[in-house]
Amino acid sequence: MTVIRNIFKDRILQITVIITILSLCFARPRLGDINTHTLFSILAMLTIIQIFSYLHVLDVLAYKLTASASNTRRLTVIFTFLSVISAMFLTNDITVLTLIPLYLTIARRYKLPEILPVTLIGMGANIGAAFTPWGNPHNIYIVNRYTVTPIQFFKWSLPLLSVSLILLIIMLMFVKNTPIPSLPKEDIRISMRPMILTIVVSIFFFFGIFNVVPVYVPAILAILLTIFINKTILLHIDYALLLTFTCFFVFISDIQQIPFIVNEISKAMSNEHLVYLTSILSSQCISNVPSTILIGKFTNYAEALFLGSNIGGFGTLVGSMANMLVFKSFLEHGTISRKKFFCMFSLLQFTGLIVLMILGWLVLYFVI
Repeated sequence: MTVIRNIFKDRILQITVIITILSLCFARPRLGDINTHTLFSILAMLTIIQIFSYLHVLDVLAYKLTASASNTRRLTVIFTFLSVISAMFLTNDITVLTLIPLYLTIARRYKLPEILPVTLIGMGANIGAAFTPWGNPHNIYIVNRYTVTPIQFFKWSLPLLSVSLILLIIMLMFVKNTPIPSLPKEDIRISMRPMILTIVVSIFFFFGIFNVVPVYVPAILAILLTIFINKTILLHIDYALLLTFTCFFVFISDIQQIPFIVNEISKAMSNEHLVYLTSILSSQCISNVPSTILIGKFTNYAEALFLGSNIGGFGTLVGSMANMLVFKSFLEHGTISRKKFFCMFSLLQFTGLIVLMILGWLVLYFVI
C-alpha cells in the first residue's frame, strides 16, 4: 500500500496522467511509439541505484571522507565533489537525498553554514548526472532515441563537465574557511558479495543502454539480484518515474497524430539553436525529463537537445527533480529560513544557468 500511495502522491505523474487522458480525446496511441528500450533501461537503472542505496555505499564514502575535514571550506569541497562523482553513477536524485541530510546533520551539530554548501551539493549532483548516459533519465532516452555511441556521448558531456567544474570551483571559493572540530567516524560496513554482484549487473546495464546486449537482460538481472539481497528493496523503486515516462510516450504518440500541433512544434525545431533554447526554457517550466521526451520526438538535433536538457536542469526549482529534492531536504533538515535559502539557491542556480547557456550556445555555434 505504501508503494501505491507514493506513486499517486507524485505531482509530476499526476500532471502527466491528466494531460495523457486529455490527449486520448484526440487520438489513440500507437504501440510502436512506446519506447520499451528506454523503459527497460530506466527500470534497470532505478533498481540498481536502490541496491547501491541499500548497501550504504554513498554513506560509507561520505563518512570516511568527511572525517578528515578540518574547516568548513574543505568539508563543503568534499561533499560537493562527492556529489558530482556519485551522481555520475547513482543519479542526482539519490545523491541529494543521501548527502544533503547528512551534511545538514553535521552542520546543525557544529553550527556550520547551510545555504551555500547545500546549494553547491545540489548543483554538483546536476553536473555529475549530466556526464554519464544513466546519470539523468533523459540521457538514457537521448542515447536510445538517436542511437548515440559512447564516444559520441562523452564528446558532448566532457566539455559541459569541464566548464561546470570550473564554475563550481569558483563558487566554492566563497565558502568561509572556518576551523571545525574533528568529525566522528561512523562504523558503517558494506557487504562485499552483494556489492560485487551489483557492479557486474551495472556493467551489463551499461552495455544494454548502448544495445550491446538486449536491454531487458540487465533489467531482469537487477530485479533477480534485488530479490536475492533483500526483496523489500523493490518497495523503494521509483515506479512513479517509470509510469511518467510511459504516460509521456502515450501523450506524444497522440499529439503526433494532430497535424496542426505537429506543424507548430516543427517550426520551433527548425534549427539546432532553437532546439537548444526551447529545451532550456521548457525545462524551467515542466522539468528537463518531460521536456526532453516532448522535444525529442520532433527534432534530429541530438547534441542541441542533450546540451539544452542538461543545462536546463539549472535555474528554477522545477528545472530538475533533483532541485526540488534539494529544497525538500533543506525544509526537513535545515535551520535557516526557507525564504532566505530559496533566494540564495535561486541566485546561484540562475548564475550557473546563464554561464552554461552561453557556453552551450558557443559550442553549438563553433564546434558542432
